[in-house]
Amino acid sequence: MDMMMLFKGLADDTRLRIMLLLQAMELSVGELAAVLAQSQPRVSRHLKILDAAGLIERRKEGSWVFLRPALPRLASPAAKHLDAFLRRHEALGNALVQQHTKDCTRLHAIIADREQRAANFFAEHADHWDAIRSLHIPETKVEGALEELIGDEHLGRFLDIGTGTGRMIELFFNRAKHCIGLDRSPEMLRLARAKLQHFAASNVELVLADFNALPSFNDGFQTIMLHQVLHYAQNPQTVIDEAAKVAAAGAQIVIVDFAAHSLDELRERHAHARLGFSDEQMLTMLAKAGFSQFKTLSLSGGTLTVKIWRGVLT
Repeated sequence: MDMMMLFKGLADDTRLRIMLLLQAMELSVGELAAVLAQSQPRVSRHLKILDAAGLIERRKEGSWVFLRPALPRLASPAAKHLDAFLRRHEALGNALVQQHTKDCTRLHAIIADREQRAANFFAEHADHWDAIRSLHIPETKVEGALEELIGDEHLGRFLDIGTGTGRMIELFFNRAKHCIGLDRSPEMLRLARAKLQHFAASNVELVLADFNALPSFNDGFQTIMLHQVLHYAQNPQTVIDEAAKVAAAGAQIVIVDFAAHSLDELRERHAHARLGFSDEQMLTMLAKAGFSQFKTLSLSGGTLTVKIWRGVLT
């Protein structure tokens, strides 16, 4: 690390504010500008300095660019010490801590607005959601690959995060001890109840909750699934971390989503917050949450490629 560039990078309160925000979640330039209440050109100048100092990384997603801290991925002891220092907010002084608190309030407002747009989309299209999914890749192909990847093992307590119409519970009910489908949309849960009403009520629960803050459960889950839901998350790492918190020892997590792509229209037409994920992104997030022993499958067909990632909590 170039220490002169490093000190230059951090020798400004705005750049320190940016670093603190990026520790919370990946953000675009526009999102940072909104939180900081500064123009995009001005924020871009600060980001250029942070980039030159090796403090941030840029990740392109279609026409959007997301920023994240680089320090956690650097091997040097200096980078690890600096990362730890920046996470001790009190070490940065009361004035900056107070400003960061205000920044987080604005950040949460922006996130809430984006999530509300996604929720509105779900409410508007709930009756057609299965049909919309089928436009991307035939669901029968995905379901067959899921069954192949999971094998014949019993699923134990099964949690389907973002259950939508309840299709995953319908598919795997006979191989699970108890199923819980969780969704933030009452309309989706209404459809799931209709689809699953012929199953024993004692073995299926539907829960209204947000995947960013899962409720507490009496027992951990042996299998956790996120089927075509993670691309709606503003901060996918938070969702995976939440899943790990409710997982039993040795639990498996299975994530079905799109490979990284550049179809920007999915943001506006289908409220996608993320344009898919690369293997590197996904496996890094899973590893950070404590999962390992990864398996992956790629299912091409149509414009988008569907990926299945499986990990085991260690």
